[in-house]
Amino acid sequence: MTFRPDFLWGGATAANQCEGAWDKDGKGVSCSDICTGGKYGQSKMITPVLQEGTFYPSREAIDHYHRFKEDIALFAEMGFKVYRFSINWTRIFPNGDEAEPNEAGLKHYEEVIDECLKYGIEPLITISHYEVPFGLTKKCSAWVSRDMIGYFMNYCKAIFERYKGKVKYYLTFNEINCGTTATGSLLSQGILNDLENPTAFMKQPDNPQQRYQGLHHQFIASAKAVQLAHEIDPNVKVGNMMICGTAYPLTCNPDDVLKNQQYNRIMNYFCSDVQCRGAYPTYMNRYFAEHGITIEKQPGDDEILKAGTVDFLSFSYYMSSCQSADPSKQSGEGNIIGGVPNPYLETSDWGWQIDPKGLRYSLNELYDRYQMPLMVVENGLGAKDTIEEDGSINDDYRIDYLRQHIRQMAEAVKDGVDLMGYTPWGCIDLVSASTGEYAKRYGFIYVERYDDGTGDFSRRKKKSFDWYKKVIATNGEDLD
Repeated sequence: MTFRPDFLWGGATAANQCEGAWDKDGKGVSCSDICTGGKYGQSKMITPVLQEGTFYPSREAIDHYHRFKEDIALFAEMGFKVYRFSINWTRIFPNGDEAEPNEAGLKHYEEVIDECLKYGIEPLITISHYEVPFGLTKKCSAWVSRDMIGYFMNYCKAIFERYKGKVKYYLTFNEINCGTTATGSLLSQGILNDLENPTAFMKQPDNPQQRYQGLHHQFIASAKAVQLAHEIDPNVKVGNMMICGTAYPLTCNPDDVLKNQQYNRIMNYFCSDVQCRGAYPTYMNRYFAEHGITIEKQPGDDEILKAGTVDFLSFSYYMSSCQSADPSKQSGEGNIIGGVPNPYLETSDWGWQIDPKGLRYSLNELYDRYQMPLMVVENGLGAKDTIEEDGSINDDYRIDYLRQHIRQMAEAVKDGVDLMGYTPWGCIDLVSASTGEYAKRYGFIYVERYDDGTGDFSRRKKKSFDWYKKVIATNGEDLD
């Protein structure tokens, strides 16, 4: 048997992309709630002043808030051992800065957790998954302000105490390293410098100084959250979560090799070096100096980072890229992590390059670097699914994608990697974070909801549903 007997097979979602009920039971506005729908080639918009008559997909999403029992029953039917989901901060603290938590929000997630445990499914909770309270964006530019650490810790204390003994696994910040890119400003850090005018999501004004200072505050918050979780419940394991933006040099030209090394350091290693090793890596000194970035620290920050390293490392993996020092080489269309297309790889309907062997490569690189358990908590194929006349959805392309990636995970385990689990992204169809559309579907379960706002939210199984059920039942031995 390749995968360990207690391997955590499951699936992953995020509250802002699946729950809906955006203003129910005392919930406040999160940054995702002010983003409109979009589509491939047309950016979604950030609207700090909500617009009447505009479609905001996160307002209803797939109505998981009201249908979680139905959905979790389907996950159990597939045999899930773990369900990764996020808590929406604004359900617990509507504006982010209240002194006391919202009981309705705490109760809702307790019901979700209990429903998972009823079926023997371990909850894996992401504390902050692109759901920064918009109230804190307006109050203090969110993670630019050190005040956010206190607000975040108040939030963590509320959920750690409420769910003690029920939740064994937490992740602090989803894809924290997206803060090294302009895309992470609003998504991850809640930074929005224009609070009056609509802005294209992919073209918002960028300030690297703000982002990297925000990252420092998130590092401190994560480290303090790890320590607090262990104090409240010594059995809890807390991980970090990063985008694994695997990259290769386009050619063997030493300039391309150096370019690729620099890219990997910033994109793939910087945040995890801090969270897994407990200190800023020395290579960032030159980067900060050359980009005019100064990190403001307070006395004791270095000690906090050292004392609050994570218990395991988790990451998303969707694609890889190539890096070139030649400025004439064009970035790949649809490749949100940048880079030049790899001529040896195929692409998805959204222009993402498909590279299963890159997952094996990345697992080996990360395990060699950190020597701690790893978990793949996002991986999947966003595709256009078609309902056949008989009502079936024959998503063989998704099965093939997942099969190839699971095979490469197995190879990595044989290489010696300590792999804890696998939670494919969007195990049920949901709203795309990058484009704000329903048409980009990832799930084993089809949701009748469309980009024109129509659909009755009904669920139906895709062909991949029974395939993944068999994969779990055989612990990854039967992939046919």
